Amino acid sequence: VQLQASGGGLVQAGGSLTLSCTGHKLLFARYHLAWYRQAPGEQCALVAQTSRDGTTTYADSVKGRFTISRNNAENTVHLQMNNLKPEDTGHYYCNANLMRTNYWGKGTQVTVSS
Repeated sequence: VQLQASGGGLVQAGGSLTLSCTGHKLLFARYHLAWYRQAPGEQCALVAQTSRDGTTTYADSVKGRFTISRNNAENTVHLQMNNLKPEDTGHYYCNANLMRTNYWGKGTQVTVSS
């Protein structure tokens, strides 16, 4: 099983990026899907999650700016990031989880310049 994330890059503060993740040999509809961020010098932290029923949760720091969405038919999950800030910089990882099972991808780098 492998998750493949894409869409990262270098953007100026105030800009937008959309991250995408797809899973090979994994049926996304069966899992909660999430995005995590590993910022320099910090622990990996949850950014946003969409549950199997479509319920979404966000870290306080991104509420109102980021939107997570899933497309079970296409087996994808996206993270729309608007009004990006330098503190959003980090390596973003896609995660699929259910109970004690977790799948991760290699992630994609997002760098926001001031």
